Amino acid sequence: MASITDSGEAGERPARPRGPLIYRQAILTRITHWVWVIALFFLLLSGLQIWNAHPALYIGQESGFAYDNAVLRIGAENTDAGPRGFTTIFGQKFDTTGVLGMSELRGRTNFVGFPGWATIPSFRDLATGRVVHFFFAWVLVGTLAVWLVASLLNGHLWRDVILKPRDLRDLPRDIWDHIRFRFHHGRTYNPLQKLAYFGVFFVLFPLIILTGLTMSPTMNAGWPWLVDLFGGRQTARTIHFVVMVLLVLFFVAHVAMVVLAGPINELRSMITGYYRTSPGTKPDAPTKGKAE
Repeated sequence: MASITDSGEAGERPARPRGPLIYRQAILTRITHWVWVIALFFLLLSGLQIWNAHPALYIGQESGFAYDNAVLRIGAENTDAGPRGFTTIFGQKFDTTGVLGMSELRGRTNFVGFPGWATIPSFRDLATGRVVHFFFAWVLVGTLAVWLVASLLNGHLWRDVILKPRDLRDLPRDIWDHIRFRFHHGRTYNPLQKLAYFGVFFVLFPLIILTGLTMSPTMNAGWPWLVDLFGGRQTARTIHFVVMVLLVLFFVAHVAMVVLAGPINELRSMITGYYRTSPGTKPDAPTKGKAE
């Protein structure tokens, strides 16, 4: 359909300028990305199954039996209004009936920390939850090791993850651009992306792996210094849970940014490797097998 241009004449609507299509994500980066998506999904849901066996967190070596020293507790209790689910955080109690502490599973009341739809399996089965959790934990560790070696060799780690002085200088402006939903599609990651990925790969992943090992009696016997490093098995368990929450928040923010920045372009880069950059970006040198 014809439209009126700025000059007042009828004509076709001018096409928005597009930047060049570049090869941004190596195949190993794409494979490890999707393996992590699957592994973290099963780790989260099986981890909540394990956590439901004792839905409380403590600090230090001891857990409260004769006394209550929990920093977080999810459970259910009888009240004048009948059974109610609750969540207590640092002594502050909240009614969480229907979500935490008390929920429904196949039409029946289920008194568990996290509801069945958030756990693997959906019913109480600690043994299966542990098997699934440990299997995907080693998948995560193995994939991380492969990614680290490959990223060191192909320069991805230095180019796209390691923060440099220039990234730190540009970080405030990049945050302000994101707040205004002004996204620049460049050849490499922007400072905010680098900060997020650096935090995941070099802070959150090591923490969740090491605290997971600290909770293992076998590792306690072989590496007793892990317990001392984290100030006790109960503290390690609490840190493990907090890191899990932070990884979930990262996932939510990551998906939101993909949607806001252009889901087709972002997904294409993680499936085919090719990424549409902003106008003005220098195109790839023409080589056999690359997109024009």
